[in-house]
Amino acid sequence: MPPAMPETRTPQPGRLRRVNRSLPAFRAILALILREMSTRYGRSPGGYAWALLEPLGGILILSFGFSLLLRTPSLGNSFLLFYASGYLPFTLYQDLSNKIARSIGFSRALLYYPAVTWLDAVLARFVLNALTGILVTYVLLFAILAAADTRVTVDMGPVIAAIGMSMILGLGVGMLNCALMGLFPVWETVWSIAMRPLFIVSGVFFLYEDMPANVQAILYWVPLIHITGEMRSGIYPSYAADYVSLAYVAAIALICLVMGLILMGRYHRTILNA
Repeated sequence: MPPAMPETRTPQPGRLRRVNRSLPAFRAILALILREMSTRYGRSPGGYAWALLEPLGGILILSFGFSLLLRTPSLGNSFLLFYASGYLPFTLYQDLSNKIARSIGFSRALLYYPAVTWLDAVLARFVLNALTGILVTYVLLFAILAAADTRVTVDMGPVIAAIGMSMILGLGVGMLNCALMGLFPVWETVWSIAMRPLFIVSGVFFLYEDMPANVQAILYWVPLIHITGEMRSGIYPSYAADYVSLAYVAAIALICLVMGLILMGRYHRTILNA
């Protein structure tokens, strides 16, 4: 009797279709990331150094300005560390939301090719700017900790949670604004004007607990005030940000993300051809 032939499994058609779709999408996202890296960082003097110098400059200006008015910050004794703990998650959110909101405009010429979709453009910008923001936050935060010689033991759990919430909120708000700016070009101007006070009310240079009760009732609905509070609770062991609700931040981010995805899925051709 001849030996039995080994059984060969035929790949399932559904699995093949998923693989065939995912590989071109991965290549398109990687190509868009490399394109933005060369465009944004490769053509400017200093390149990636500006990603570090820009937030560092903002932190130094805040520290110097408030050190002239106050003897000590609201937490600890280092102005650099206090303002970095609020400024870094804020800039991570702001950079992500702004870049994602302008994804279609930045990659419009490439979106006419069938291999590149609007979702590829959004994901490419999110991945590149999220990774850059995480690197900048890590380098600057621990460089300031070393320079300030505060001997602080950082609790990485709240710090990672704050960075993650900044990324998710930036993705959600950016996705929704990407659709709204494409459908209503005037929305970009309206949003820019409406968000100018955001830096002031996000808790970058004050503590939520230092505000009067009636102001706290309003500030509570600002998602970024929860993110900065969570960040500082990880850096300052004595600070307990009891008001923080990461579930609220996640809910706002997911609502914006779902609404943005629905609008882009329905109107992406209209936005692209506008």
